[in-house]
Amino acid sequence: MELKTKLRQVMNFPKEGINFIDITTVLQDAQALKECIDVMKEKIMGFGDFDVIVGPESRGFIFGTPLAYAIGKGFVPIRKKGKLPYETLSVEYQLEYGTDVLEIHTDAINKGQKVVIVDDLLATGGTTECNIKLIEQLGGEVVGIVYFVELEFLNGRKKLGNYNVKSIVQF
Repeated sequence: MELKTKLRQVMNFPKEGINFIDITTVLQDAQALKECIDVMKEKIMGFGDFDVIVGPESRGFIFGTPLAYAIGKGFVPIRKKGKLPYETLSVEYQLEYGTDVLEIHTDAINKGQKVVIVDDLLATGGTTECNIKLIEQLGGEVVGIVYFVELEFLNGRKKLGNYNVKSIVQF
């Protein structure tokens, strides 16, 4: 299945000049969603042994949780500031269209744990860079990162340096 054809592009959202890639069209198509999860799972298995999947709010939850279940691993959410109930570690980061703060529970990653980050889209790499900082500050090791969609023209991989990055659909 050509998953790229299942995605909807919304011009000038959330602001003028942004071409938003809408994944909801894949989520509502049972076959496309299954294909997406199956291909992401294959890519994740290529990273070798790891302990836990981390997904940032909110679309990282959509893909990360079913992947963790399918592979038999735990899932750790990274959320926007003020959304987690326990003690947190915070990092501010740049979005394509502003700034935000992400947080993780201080006990979510154990020192030495190997982590795979799962998210819907790689744009500039700012969200993932923030995720990496949070994971590494807790002593985790990021062994791989997988995205459903990658906007190659924004060069997000450059910001992620030598991390093992994989994506399914590229624009």
